[in-house]
Amino acid sequence: MTPRKTYILKLYVAGNTPNSMRALKTLRNILETEFRGVYALKVIDVLKNPQLAEEDKILATPTLAKILPPPVRRIIGDLSDRERVLIGLDLLYEELSEEVLEEELCDADGMANPSVSVPTDPLPSLEPLP
Repeated sequence: MTPRKTYILKLYVAGNTPNSMRALKTLRNILETEFRGVYALKVIDVLKNPQLAEEDKILATPTLAKILPPPVRRIIGDLSDRERVLIGLDLLYEELSEEVLEEELCDADGMANPSVSVPTDPLPSLEPLP
């Protein structure tokens, strides 16, 4: 799946700790497979730039912040739960919603189902992760 939007992401890490390195490796893998070049990633070491973490109210590391597209979302941890990361970035939710819509539009024979109408309202956003 290729995202239709450009994503601006910030990954806050605390030096070269194992959790920080795991989060960066996992995130790069997700970005290479899911985003295919439609993203900008800034890695911020809070030990070298504590003022940036303070300005953005980052209380734990590693933390991934999705700045654009709105809404801003934060995911705390080493990002090892790929599904949670994709949901947090609004990728998995959109993919699942598109699959459900396609299934509703087709009947069991794969033919268009005229009794199902396509909603014109955009899909609702997920609530921010805790």
